[in-house]
Amino acid sequence: MYEDYFSERLTALRMQKNVSAREMSLAIGQNESYINRIENRKTYPSMQAFFYICEYLELTPKEFFDDEIIYPFRTKELAKQLGRLSTAQLDAISELVKAFT
Repeated sequence: MYEDYFSERLTALRMQKNVSAREMSLAIGQNESYINRIENRKTYPSMQAFFYICEYLELTPKEFFDDEIIYPFRTKELAKQLGRLSTAQLDAISELVKAFT
């Protein structure tokens, strides 16, 4: 169960970043098929490799496993933008978000 989740989450996050498994593997200092083997459930990363994966994805381990946030990269960017708004603007956006959920 957790093994499936890990592989599926890694695949989804990598695809959101629009990088190939090969590119990501090499970027974190592994052989070119490393991420592909994780995504196909043939191996799982060590704790150190997992931290490299998170660093590459620019996510904390908590964000990696937080299945309530489907698009963490977009959510982070939106949070940055929201931080520049006034209270009134935030209230308006809050009402809009409520209408969607």
